[in-house]
Amino acid sequence: MASCSSTVMSVLCSAGAVAVTMVAMKHLFAPNLSREEAHYLCQRYDSDSDFWFDAAGRSIRRGDYSRQHFDTIFKWKTRNRGKSRPQKNKTVTIKRALKLAVDSVDIPSMALKSLVRLEGVGVPVASAIMAAIFPERFTIIDFRALEALGAKSFSTSSINRYLEYVSYCVALSAEWSMSLRELDRALWKWSEKQDAGLLQPVRKR
Repeated sequence: MASCSSTVMSVLCSAGAVAVTMVAMKHLFAPNLSREEAHYLCQRYDSDSDFWFDAAGRSIRRGDYSRQHFDTIFKWKTRNRGKSRPQKNKTVTIKRALKLAVDSVDIPSMALKSLVRLEGVGVPVASAIMAAIFPERFTIIDFRALEALGAKSFSTSSINRYLEYVSYCVALSAEWSMSLRELDRALWKWSEKQDAGLLQPVRKR
């Protein structure tokens, strides 16, 4: 497995900062998998299924704010559920929201707000869009990741709560020597296997 990227480490620039974040959020998250299990599960995630998701994010980052890329990420995240709602957004509105999200990346709350103003886009979809564009700075929040982190009741509708979630995931990915995308894939895979009855949650490792 690749080691944690320098960009991730720059967000929490020292081992001390990582430790502080982990302690501060211990009451919110209790991972049901170990570092070793996370690396193992990440390797078994079908990364090919993310090809168009990743490609759309790279295109947006380069300045191509076309509706096609938005639709690709939305479909990937929702499995095309609720597809009629985002269709109500005008193409120019989507382009403006994507551009503002990219331009506001250093003010994450502003970037996310620009996206959740779109019809059919809540915090989980907005998190997927930001993770596709800036995978080294954002990660995806959804029920699977939260289940793996022992936080099923954690809110997915609040931008502030999402930013807390990102801070925790950045710290955890650094502690476990993974990128944010690798961590997200491991969490998703853990939840998938847990739902299939193939795993048992372990609170303490």
